[in-house]
Amino acid sequence: MSDTATREKWERVAEWGRQLRRPESSARRSLLLVLKSALAATLSWLVSYELMNATSPAFAPFSAVLMVQITVYQSVVQSLRYVGAVAAGVAVQAVLGLSAGPDLVTFALVALVALVISRWRVLGAQGSQVATAAFFAFATYTGVSDNIDQVKELGQIVLLVLIGSAVGVGVNVLIAPPLRYRSAEWGIRALAQEIHDLLDTMAPELGEGTPDADTTRGWRSRADRTDTLISQSREGLRTARESLRFNPRPWARRRRRTITFEAYDRTMEALVRMISQVAAITRSLDQQHQDEEQDQRQDQEQEREEESSPDRDYAPFLRAYATFLSSVVDFTEILATLDEDHLRDQAGRLGEAADGLERCRGEVVRTTEERGLSLTDPTEPYGVLVVEATRLSEECRYTAQVLARSAENPPSGSRTA
Repeated sequence: MSDTATREKWERVAEWGRQLRRPESSARRSLLLVLKSALAATLSWLVSYELMNATSPAFAPFSAVLMVQITVYQSVVQSLRYVGAVAAGVAVQAVLGLSAGPDLVTFALVALVALVISRWRVLGAQGSQVATAAFFAFATYTGVSDNIDQVKELGQIVLLVLIGSAVGVGVNVLIAPPLRYRSAEWGIRALAQEIHDLLDTMAPELGEGTPDADTTRGWRSRADRTDTLISQSREGLRTARESLRFNPRPWARRRRRTITFEAYDRTMEALVRMISQVAAITRSLDQQHQDEEQDQRQDQEQEREEESSPDRDYAPFLRAYATFLSSVVDFTEILATLDEDHLRDQAGRLGEAADGLERCRGEVVRTTEERGLSLTDPTEPYGVLVVEATRLSEECRYTAQVLARSAENPPSGSRTA
């Protein structure tokens, strides 16, 4: 192995080590999850095999690993659903097997009934475990001839699942219970950063004049590819809420008294609307080129082209609009570093940025009026751009006010848990 390859290898190892030292790093969370799962499986095997001498001891560690979920709340909820699903599957086998015998027809009935029950919405993602438990129970049932032993074996399956689930939940609750309250901030930061980066690219181009068709097409394509990021951000907020529920860590109890997920939820949805508004701006800019290309294909008169020339009307408007977009960039730059520990200071800065943003929007409107640009002509982009600028300004003002109220009036624990 070359010196360069060896150095790169050790650099990766060092980077992984640095990530492990950060409490909220993905590497540290993954390692902790593996260790907790291994511990839960080992303890469950100890109980089921060493102490109970169960016939099918693997049910316990399998159940335990499933219950070491990302949050304590999910561990509790999923364990209840899982145990219910397994109990339902075993019950189906017990009723049909004991009454009809271990033949092919009975298995078909067991499969049919179990699969129907697995569709029950209450069981959620654990619904498939109904059929799985029924099939394992049928296999166990066919291996025992005495009815009493059959009932014992079926009951033991449910008991092992209960033990494994209890151990899994217990390990997750007692050993470094997951706390993901920062996921809400990360979601907001990601959305704000996406808006910031796109507008930071657009503003200089618009300030220099009319961007070409390839440029506007690229902006439009980028603005339309945000669905995954939005879904991930919303999931992060949901995880943050859940991580505080049933969490026994003192840190979690303190956070329940300070974090306002209601404010974060409103901020995130405002950012989602802002992304839609930015997308509308890029579509309008791109549509202008498409309309011009269509005019050229139809060989319209030269006078019409001169009257709608971007060099005469569009460029001054775009310069004012570029300044407005730059003010939105400044606003989202603050949101992209949102930190609950510095929320009061950041809320004040957001308010100042919103003031500046509103002044820039007013300049856009004045430029439109001074140039005599039509806001109602569907073939021109000015109307859409002015409307979306107004909406962006309103969303930024709303976001600043929401976070300012949250910073000044932190919620009670009952509202944030």
